[in-house]
Amino acid sequence: EVQLVEAGGGLVEPGGSLRLSCAASGFAFEDYAMSWVRQPPGKGLEWVSAVHAQGELTDYADSVKGRFTISRDNTKNMLYLQLNSLKVEDTAMYYCAKAPNTWSSFKIYDSSTRGQGTQVTVSS
Repeated sequence: EVQLVEAGGGLVEPGGSLRLSCAASGFAFEDYAMSWVRQPPGKGLEWVSAVHAQGELTDYADSVKGRFTISRDNTKNMLYLQLNSLKVEDTAMYYCAKAPNTWSSFKIYDSSTRGQGTQVTVSS
């Protein structure tokens, strides 16, 4: 059974930083692209970033490019998202999700694999 457990969220002032983590189990983590997605209050899911299975390719939504960095450690089955220069509009529940298949485009994610999420609140 696929299990993804997100952690690391919190309350931070604008301009601050956080590091989110996602612990994966129940599947061959090293074979799947992974994404971070977020859901702002009252809005739908928004793709944030993705990383290829071996970590050699990454991509970001324009809204976070240059501020967020995605990475993974396949030896530990862990996915990370470093959030820097946080803005109020980054406030959301953040989730990690796996690609539906090993051959999927690396920016495609299966939203049903999300964990419980970790809340990021940016406020002064």
